[in-house]
Amino acid sequence: MSDDTYTPPEVWTWKEPSGGKFAAINRPVAGPTHDKDLPVGRHPFQLYSLATPNGVKVTVMFEELLAAGHDAEYDAWKIDIGEGEQFSSGFVAVNPNSKIPALVDRSGEAPVRVFESGSILMHLAEKFGAFLPASGPARTETINWLMWQMGSAPYLGGGFGHFYAYAPEKWKYPIDRFTMEVKRQLDVLNRELAGKPFIAGDHYSIADMAIWPWYGQLCVGRLYDAGTFLDVKSYRNVMAWAEKIDARAAVQRGRMVNRTFGEPHLQLHERHSAEDFDTKTQDKIGESA
Repeated sequence: MSDDTYTPPEVWTWKEPSGGKFAAINRPVAGPTHDKDLPVGRHPFQLYSLATPNGVKVTVMFEELLAAGHDAEYDAWKIDIGEGEQFSSGFVAVNPNSKIPALVDRSGEAPVRVFESGSILMHLAEKFGAFLPASGPARTETINWLMWQMGSAPYLGGGFGHFYAYAPEKWKYPIDRFTMEVKRQLDVLNRELAGKPFIAGDHYSIADMAIWPWYGQLCVGRLYDAGTFLDVKSYRNVMAWAEKIDARAAVQRGRMVNRTFGEPHLQLHERHSAEDFDTKTQDKIGESA
């Protein structure tokens, strides 16, 4: 055992964040830290988000709905989690868990708050009758895989991603532990995608939209720079599925919304109309905008 093996105290107490990327966004209490209302645009759907994998799920869904001809116009407002905007009173009123994405559906008589990315996907799918079968085994199978993602991705993000990419030091035990689990999950997907085009069967669905921003982006090289380490190319069925979804025009647009990193021409900090993709990316309006 290492000389610096941690012995837990009888009662844990919180100390200020001591290091590691994103350490400052975590705290052991809920509730707002400051008063600030959320902006409201002109469309029925108001999304408050950031282009993390969980945020991308929802912007891809909106762009897919629009591409399919549904009246699903939306305003997407950037929530800067590094600056603590998720702890504003307005955001906490929409999502008491202070995590992006959060949605307010103003299309009915009274606004409806929707939080948790999986819940938002189901809400929109049911509202528009799209990307989720209405009944029967196909619906159940789609929801099976949506719930699989919601339960599995924390091992990839908060587990593997944290210790492999963001922790202040590299520790063998947690990296090995979560690497083993992520590779098992990739194997689950690889076996399921053998002989069928999408994860729930023949239909492209909210299950694909939920899983792809995590496992698909991992495979195409956009998550944690860990593809070689995880030998993602050996999961051939997952790779083929990931690349197929990556090529969809609506997915490419969805990845841009609320994005604040990477190439400026792929960053659309806020989205209020389809024309914004052509006129308001960061390469066109500048970093200071």
